[in-house]
Amino acid sequence: MTVLVIIPAFNEARAIGQVIGDIPDGVADEVVVVNNASTDETEDNARAAGATVVTEERQGYGYACLRGIEYAKAKQPDIVVFLDGDYSDHPDEMPRLVAPIANDEADFVVGSRIRGDAEPGALLPQAQIGNRLACTLMRWIWGAEYTDLGPFRAIRFRDLRALDMQDKTFGWTIEMQIKAAEAGLRIEEVPVSYRRRVGVSKITGTIRGTVQASAKILWMIGRMAWTRRRRIPHLRERVEQFRSDLPAGAV
Repeated sequence: MTVLVIIPAFNEARAIGQVIGDIPDGVADEVVVVNNASTDETEDNARAAGATVVTEERQGYGYACLRGIEYAKAKQPDIVVFLDGDYSDHPDEMPRLVAPIANDEADFVVGSRIRGDAEPGALLPQAQIGNRLACTLMRWIWGAEYTDLGPFRAIRFRDLRALDMQDKTFGWTIEMQIKAAEAGLRIEEVPVSYRRRVGVSKITGTIRGTVQASAKILWMIGRMAWTRRRRIPHLRERVEQFRSDLPAGAV
């Protein structure tokens, strides 16, 4: 199965080379760094480390991920892995996320920092509280047993396209998790390690970023809960359509 890695990156020049370099040999067929309006040497350092670089000038995590998906459409990989560019995730653990999909045991795998080994201080208190609240609401409303909104995740590309992702900023990760549950995908969480990021977080590292991200996530949960009854049949139909369009023998 072919694996394409998408790394959204905004001013991650100090970390991006380490992130790419720690991806185990033979796991990824291509690593794509989405340079999200960086003003430092992120692009140059990513290219030097062997990654393909595409550009998204509109600032926002979701914008960067959507740009990576647009690139992936021309490649049609079997699996897409999302990975942060700040070196807080452990790229060497990527096989943990890919294996359940490659073995046809799951369609969507989330790396859980809560279930894994998080370095002291890596998950800030505000991030832990937000995670707990969001996962509790997803369990109450959708019956989804998540423990984390971790950015390190893998998904079948056919199913990712069927989810029709829309969010442009902070709501990207929770939109994917809610839609995966609504679409009836086989979901698995695997424990992953987490360390203090290189540099300062643009979101949970600032009061403004924390407030904006929390508000957006809660708004996303509320909006998707309100509209879920009419969205679920459409999502499941899209999943079946994308799967039926695959060549015979594809997985």
